[in-house]
Amino acid sequence: MSSGPSPIPAAQRTARSDGEDTRARLLAAALQLFSERGFAQTSVRAIAEAAGTNVAAIAYHFGDKARLYTATFYEPFGSGSDLIPVFADPSLSLAQALGCYFAGFLEPLKHEGLVTQSLRLHVRELLDPTHVWPELIERECRAPHQALVQLLCRHMGVPQADDDMHRLAFSLAGLVMQMWTQRDPLIAVAPQLAGSGAVDAWAERLTGYALSMVQGEMARRQTSPAPAKRHIPRTSNKETNP
Repeated sequence: MSSGPSPIPAAQRTARSDGEDTRARLLAAALQLFSERGFAQTSVRAIAEAAGTNVAAIAYHFGDKARLYTATFYEPFGSGSDLIPVFADPSLSLAQALGCYFAGFLEPLKHEGLVTQSLRLHVRELLDPTHVWPELIERECRAPHQALVQLLCRHMGVPQADDDMHRLAFSLAGLVMQMWTQRDPLIAVAPQLAGSGAVDAWAERLTGYALSMVQGEMARRQTSPAPAKRHIPRTSNKETNP
């Protein structure tokens, strides 16, 4: 199932001009160095040297070091928010929507070298937040999560999201995070499941697992009694007026 245009890593795009090639080389060098050293310990001069250009090229293509750093989070694979119109399309069935969700978020795993650098970069940002962190929370966490919750509510007939709908959405997103963060154990235990050629099969399987989780939550809601209203005993006049 197609999840829309495939995000092609910027560093692997065919250059149409010298300027575009320079920008791609700067982005690739920045991603590698930022992921290895972090934002504070990486100089623009080191990035320029690794890219085979000069510091002025960074200012021309990105503005400054901070904006180049921000670009390393979004340009190689795009933003999770970009996938919202794809998987949240009201015309899709639940199975189709979840298929688009997992295919889109697992697509970067087909670019193994860049995925390792991107994951390392995100871990560094988690441990030592910079100016990018608030935007990452909003664009990569909050927005896709809220869209997934609304999608689930619509297909499950839940009029208003409650704690359990948020739990379900976080659990589904956790299937994606497992694939991103457990790559080394996967390679060690079942390397045949870790290559780029296995990504589409994973997306299909995770869609099936997710549908089972949704069905389980729907069954639980149907059998669980409605929360009992809290009984507040009425106080007599004798108790209130000694």
